[in-house]
Amino acid sequence: MSRTNLGAAHVISERGLLVALTDATRPTDASMNTDLYELTMAQGLWENDKTEEQGCFTAFFREAPFGNSYAVMCGTAELGEFVENFRFTEEDIAYLSELEAPGGGLLFKSGFLRFLADFRPRVDIDAIPEGELVFAREPMVRVTGPMLDCQLLETALLNIIGFQTLVATKTARVVQAAQGRPVAEFGLRRAQGPDGGVAVARASYVAGCASTSNVLAGRRYGIPVSGTHAHSWVLSFPTELEAFRAFAKSSPKNCTLLVDTYDVREGVENAITVAREMEASGERLSGIRIDSGDLAKLSAYARRRFDDEGLDYVKIVVSNDLDEHTISSLLGQGAPVDAFGVGTKLATCYDQPALGCVYKLSARRDSASEAWTPVMKFSEQPYKRTIPGVQQVRRYVDRTGSPVCDMIWDESSQPGAGAFGHTLVAVNDAALVTDVSGFSFRELLEPVVREGSAVAPRENIELARARCAASLASLDDAYKRFLYPQSYVVGMERGLAALRDGLVRERMAATSSVLPWKAK
Repeated sequence: MSRTNLGAAHVISERGLLVALTDATRPTDASMNTDLYELTMAQGLWENDKTEEQGCFTAFFREAPFGNSYAVMCGTAELGEFVENFRFTEEDIAYLSELEAPGGGLLFKSGFLRFLADFRPRVDIDAIPEGELVFAREPMVRVTGPMLDCQLLETALLNIIGFQTLVATKTARVVQAAQGRPVAEFGLRRAQGPDGGVAVARASYVAGCASTSNVLAGRRYGIPVSGTHAHSWVLSFPTELEAFRAFAKSSPKNCTLLVDTYDVREGVENAITVAREMEASGERLSGIRIDSGDLAKLSAYARRRFDDEGLDYVKIVVSNDLDEHTISSLLGQGAPVDAFGVGTKLATCYDQPALGCVYKLSARRDSASEAWTPVMKFSEQPYKRTIPGVQQVRRYVDRTGSPVCDMIWDESSQPGAGAFGHTLVAVNDAALVTDVSGFSFRELLEPVVREGSAVAPRENIELARARCAASLASLDDAYKRFLYPQSYVVGMERGLAALRDGLVRERMAATSSVLPWKAK
């Protein structure tokens, strides 16, 4: 098979095997997109006859990214297909069968590999829908089912929701800074690989970008695509004016001219000339793009010259390592910019390249017929102590529909009657106790997967985009400030808080005899 017959999404590896560069081409690769320890733990569970032991895991982050008070949930729509396609192929089993243990011999037992060959996840997944706001310490995703099954999903699941949520949050900040002006995402060439580029395009569209330069993402998700020409187009002609004329002739309905190859002022004058010529032929110049220099000063100059020439319809687009802070600065200076192109700092989440999403066991039981036992991770660092129980999140809103706080509660132990079930204890401040009985609420975690199958077809990306816009619009501006935003209260239902506190005290009492300690 030749490379030309494979399509852009495939290459041939050194072993002669077909290898995917993008997630949609070989979805079953998800099972191998994992850390080795997930597989070694799975083998241990299998070997100890623990394949039916049940676990409840929650995925969450400890601090909101970028100094924000919130994050934008993204990636949920991918989870159904991820679980349904999770399987180990003959190629996967063959590779695993060859792995050697550091101490000698084969890493995996043949019986376990036969188990993997027939493995299908039997999990339930509940998750916060895409576009909803999510806050630190609360579960974004809850996975319940056989412990082994839940464990095998961990790495890829965190990869899916962690990165897309991070990008969506960054995008929301950029779009907010743009104050209603369109933002185009074109960070593909700077993204972390082909999968990363597609994920960036998807997440940024959910969070408010108007378009992407990524054609594959446009085809896959129906995202509007945008783009015109680069500096190389201008450099390939004897003069800038000739280059502009040629592009206007080639793409009269998509003509935005890049005017900073040589000198922006000269580029603007050449663009004016071409705009006049396009008018004479019944067409219109869409806009110009400035990609270097003092964007505030140069955009003001360009706007004045086009307006002086009666070309007020020509849009001014700027780019050049933009983020929410540079966009805010430009508009604060009164820069007459109509649209922004944002690439590197969005696609790479330049100032915080990871969400820090974790996946922790919060309850266990020996079989599906037994009651759940809450468990938690203890730590000398209090902020790393997890929350026990089969967690659900309840969002309380005021009369205007604006969120005021979120409560984590344990579905395996229903809150008591009266005030007991309506009292919130802040996760990070036990002294902050609030009666929330006067607020309306809704539950955030919704069914995504049941017994290993998606409960519904993949949600249309436009619905997620609309949900994100509505969620951000409903959030009080105090939580959306770039500098020193108000902290959003996330708490536990009082009974859950008491359970957690009791487990911590019990553990500390059991270990107090060895404290303080030091290494000898």
